[in-house]
Amino acid sequence: MRKLELTSESWPIAGSFTIARGSKTQAEVIVVTLTENGLIGRGEAVPYSRYHETVLQCIAGLEVVRSAIEGGIDRHALASLSLPKAAQNALDCALLDLEAKKSGTAVWQRIGLKKPTAAVTAYTLSLDTPEAMATAASKSARYALLKLKLGRDGDIERLNAIREAVPRARLIVDANEGWSSDILPAMLEACEKHRVELVEQPLPADNDEALRNIPRGTILCADESAHDIAGLKKLIGKYDAINIKLDKTGGLTNALALAKAARDQNFKIMIGCMLATSLAMAPAFLLAQLADYVDLDGPLLLSRDRENGIAFTNGIMSPPRPELWG
Repeated sequence: MRKLELTSESWPIAGSFTIARGSKTQAEVIVVTLTENGLIGRGEAVPYSRYHETVLQCIAGLEVVRSAIEGGIDRHALASLSLPKAAQNALDCALLDLEAKKSGTAVWQRIGLKKPTAAVTAYTLSLDTPEAMATAASKSARYALLKLKLGRDGDIERLNAIREAVPRARLIVDANEGWSSDILPAMLEACEKHRVELVEQPLPADNDEALRNIPRGTILCADESAHDIAGLKKLIGKYDAINIKLDKTGGLTNALALAKAARDQNFKIMIGCMLATSLAMAPAFLLAQLADYVDLDGPLLLSRDRENGIAFTNGIMSPPRPELWG
């Protein structure tokens, strides 16, 4: 008999974390734990208000389908449950973890991926004043790739200050839908000037048509505009890459299918995350082997991580240990 346990957890952020939409000091996550014949599978996810999901809503949704979960439903049938995507993600990852424990076979083998090896993850700098972000960049120069949160007035000044502070650093930018079409050419010109490799979601998802075929010297990556395979076609001509997050796709199973479909459409791939612990990063890390850019630094932005967390060394991310997940 399978038993389902649902919990919500709050993990303190180191300081605060600010993007164009606002600031937070806690990472709010849900954890699904499945126990079957003495074996335990776990999955963690982050309900995100941008997608109209909350912790309470996700837990309530899982409670509604508790009988199906405890009755033995497998991950390939999860779409039939009509869960919020974050809830589906936590359940999908818990089922994969449980499958691995029951079979004695690692998840990466079960889903047909190569054995994961260490990967470079971006390290995110929270949105702040130009001076504060330049100081943060200097202190973070040991990381191989810096991700800059932008999306408010003064972004060109921020880019100028950061590039002066770290002239040799690799940079990517995330505007979190914070730019408008009228400033877009100037912002992309500034990004190209400062050798920014990639810009995530410069315009609001419902107003990104201005990106179609616009001249660019940097990769444009869809985040809030990219959720599933069905939406890929409308991104062609507007974006060069997509940011795949398990909380958007509804789990690793769907994320893997999306990654393969995106490759078939010649999109570059970023593997991203919400603010969460290593338990949420571990499933996403398996897709790092398919990605051009990896952004799984969530645990680095927390005051503490959970036990058996992933090891990070100056932005080099080690594969998760079996004691954590998978």
